Amino acid sequence: MTTKQVWTKYSEDLKRFIISKVKDTVIADDILQDTFIKIHTKLHTLKDLKKLKSWCFTIARNSILDYWKSTNKTFEIANFETDSTIEENLHTEQDCLKGILMNLPKKYRDPLFLSDIKGLKQQEVANHLKQSLPTTKSQIQRARKLIAQGFMDCCGFVMNKEGNLVGEIQEKEDCKVCN
Repeated sequence: MTTKQVWTKYSEDLKRFIISKVKDTVIADDILQDTFIKIHTKLHTLKDLKKLKSWCFTIARNSILDYWKSTNKTFEIANFETDSTIEENLHTEQDCLKGILMNLPKKYRDPLFLSDIKGLKQQEVANHLKQSLPTTKSQIQRARKLIAQGFMDCCGFVMNKEGNLVGEIQEKEDCKVCN
């Protein structure tokens, strides 16, 4: 499949999805363009065309997160749920991540959200949470480890030699977090 075919098939759905998250058509156009640049440069890496739609929405979701992070704007994780245009029966890493994040203890989830999603510096997170910097750093690192462990437990991912998670998402009925 070519980038033009992907554009023809999914660009309108992706734009609606992006607009639902950023509420500004000009910004949505920029994010859509960024999304399709990424799709164009990485399309050759997609192994299973049955996962094309969810893969495109994942790229769009990540582009939206990059936008929020770069502008330091606030948004809630709960408001960033999967759009209804994605098929309900598809099981994605985002389904697992959402479940893993929701199961994280609040003391880990809050500092991780402020640091990794909202883009605050760890000292700013510590100040915001009224705790010490070492405590904040420890909580963020612990949250990241719990997320990685969640993917290993839930989806059968493994850690490679470089410390990166690798693997393929399991079917939804085999997933311990999403099922």
